[in-house]
Amino acid sequence: MASTKLIAASRNAHELGLLFEVSQILDQSLDLKRIMNPVLETLAKHLALQHATLTLLNRETGEIIIECAHGLSSQQASQGRYQMGEGVTGKVVQSGRPQIIAKTSESPLFVNRTRRLGKKEFSFVCVPVKLGREVIGALSADREYDPDADLDQDLKLLTVIASLISQAVKLRQSAREERRRLEEENERLRAELKNRFRPANIIGTSREMQFVYDQIAQAAKSPVTVLINGETGTGKELVAHAIHYNSDRANKPFIRVHCAALAENVIESELFGLVKGAFTGAVAERKGRFELAHGGTLFFDEIGEVPLNIQTKLLRVLQEREFERVGGTQTIKVNVRLIAATNKNLEQMASTGEFREDLFYRLN
Repeated sequence: MASTKLIAASRNAHELGLLFEVSQILDQSLDLKRIMNPVLETLAKHLALQHATLTLLNRETGEIIIECAHGLSSQQASQGRYQMGEGVTGKVVQSGRPQIIAKTSESPLFVNRTRRLGKKEFSFVCVPVKLGREVIGALSADREYDPDADLDQDLKLLTVIASLISQAVKLRQSAREERRRLEEENERLRAELKNRFRPANIIGTSREMQFVYDQIAQAAKSPVTVLINGETGTGKELVAHAIHYNSDRANKPFIRVHCAALAENVIESELFGLVKGAFTGAVAERKGRFELAHGGTLFFDEIGEVPLNIQTKLLRVLQEREFERVGGTQTIKVNVRLIAATNKNLEQMASTGEFREDLFYRLN
């Protein structure tokens, strides 16, 4: 009696260890394919299984397909396709009830679609994977036939693990739905911005304004750098928005840099980012505005306020489309369209040395 209790206690401890290990693996990632192989490997190792397989139901086609498997080659796994009600797996998914096949050779239900079993006799256990009352797939395993094997205990363990898997699937579905909702909301906001900043929303019907509209349309079709001149309050940023949201970069970021509002000692890290430890207080790596605008448009408001030493680095980015973060050595390449605005006479500033002449002509 004491020996039986010790064996039972040892088995319970072993099973608890298995469930704990599986739950830890499931918490590691939202990518189901990435975590399921380790889960099946752990399951096979703890229960001395030959194979362990997760199949999922494709609602669109009605097919039940192997999502991942332990002990099967990729070719074998690709053959694991079942219709609803076909074979043990199809029956389990159709009925939502588990199945135990003590001897696979004696069961007409076992179709061995993956051709994984040789001449040896095997036992097969399959349980449904459910989300609430809905069956979304099946978890199955087989081991070499042993008349003393406790297949009912295998079934109980597989049922618990299938429940853990279903919760993981539910979390991942929720995350995927939330991501889809955010993407749709993002697209809606982009459409609103595009509508808000279209040239038709810029007030004015004079010949001069029509000339501005024509320039916006021309600039929007081209990837070239644009320089917008005008007094404060004349709508330079509105024009920059209109160019961006009517260009082929409309679905990419529009990042603004207000040069006059940035202190000279921080403007470089704001533009190019920094690496951890670049200077006192740089406790984490940070992307700059150029990286954030990758694929889209970077708008320099009041570019005449950019210090001369930064202008040199800005010219390099315009010419080479590459830079290094502050304190870093890795060269970062970007695809950014630059729009600059100023209320100053940059040509006059260039002639007096207050603004780099080569940068002015690059912008203009």
